Amino acid sequence: MMTTRRSFVVQTAVGVLGLDLSAKALADSSPQLTPDSGFPRKKCNFHVGIAGYSFHKFKLEPALEMMKKIDVNYLCIKDFHLPLDSTPEQIKAFHAKCRSYGVTGYAVGPIYMRSKKEIDKSFDYASRVGVNLIVGVPNHDLLPYVEKKVQEYDMRYAIHNHGPDMPKLYPDADDVWSYIKDLDPRIGFCLDIGHDQRNGKDPIVDIQKFHKRIYDIHIKDITANTKAGKRTEIGRPNGKINWPALIRLLRQVNYQGVCSLEHEKDMNDPFLGMAESIGYFKAVMDLA
Repeated sequence: MMTTRRSFVVQTAVGVLGLDLSAKALADSSPQLTPDSGFPRKKCNFHVGIAGYSFHKFKLEPALEMMKKIDVNYLCIKDFHLPLDSTPEQIKAFHAKCRSYGVTGYAVGPIYMRSKKEIDKSFDYASRVGVNLIVGVPNHDLLPYVEKKVQEYDMRYAIHNHGPDMPKLYPDADDVWSYIKDLDPRIGFCLDIGHDQRNGKDPIVDIQKFHKRIYDIHIKDITANTKAGKRTEIGRPNGKINWPALIRLLRQVNYQGVCSLEHEKDMNDPFLGMAESIGYFKAVMDLA
């Protein structure tokens, strides 16, 4: 019997989750499952997306083609696909191209902001693009000005953590929280769970602590809980993220944002790694 990629990934996830798929277990289950009926889907209020940085070596259309092939419909927009100084006509064309592939650009960023001028330009850009979420990395001293712009535009702003590679600029969730806890609640997290774990943190614990202020999540797997950790496909045995526990927690706290894969392992040829990661993640969503 031919095994499809989807069935292979589901069976792999089943093994990780320790589910009993013996003939007797299936016969006793409700609803009844047939070989072609799939598995009962569990409800999640969050979406699956792609962080645009995954495609930083690709033009927009090849990126959208990859997204269509792996059935992902949400994109965090990077400025190499839609520059900050884009005209209204370019923005309109960008959205039309995305729609032709069934893709919605739901946020912009990450955008590094080192001056008030860059903050002004970024908020104006997000407004013209028509999104209500900026993924940003602002200098610490500019946070009061970010708060002012958040209030002016009524827009959410999610700070992206970058792990031990950028120890002085938001390495993990606790560090982000130390800067935003007293700011306007529309300023929150884009929690990169791989970078968080590479800085010695547990992203599942951090989601539990900070979920009310988490507006975006970048997903990836890593091979060690230290700076030495390397990127790997989601769900591989060498990965350290407990995906079933993470997805159950997201469901429990009613996370309603996007979990966007940021695939950085092989950025010259990312498709197979992205397909494997998304397939595993969606299978665990079905079963966890």
